Amino acid sequence: MIIPDEMEPAVVAGSVTLWTHDADGQRLTEIGWMVLPEFQGHGLGKLAVRTLLELAREEDRWGVVHAFPAIANAPSNGICQSLGFRSLGEEDVTFAGRVLRTNHWAIDPRTDLK
Repeated sequence: MIIPDEMEPAVVAGSVTLWTHDADGQRLTEIGWMVLPEFQGHGLGKLAVRTLLELAREEDRWGVVHAFPAIANAPSNGICQSLGFRSLGEEDVTFAGRVLRTNHWAIDPRTDLK
């Protein structure tokens, strides 16, 4: 969970998580995040993503991490670009029963994290 103020741990601004799954016969590590509207635009998403990628680097168990923000989601694509993710192009992804056009980003936290 994204907690914007340590003094108020019950206030949650969103979430960020890593998980693995099979994609086209290969094991893939993916990162995803969501920041509630009232907390957007304050850098919390970027800080949360960076923090989780730093933990992944320290654990050295996740390998290359992929992200799939919608192509129209400028803030999330900006987070990917600013943290050192590499663009792997656009692709359609099924999420919650809908097909979304996404940008496919990848980062190796051990070597690429800015």
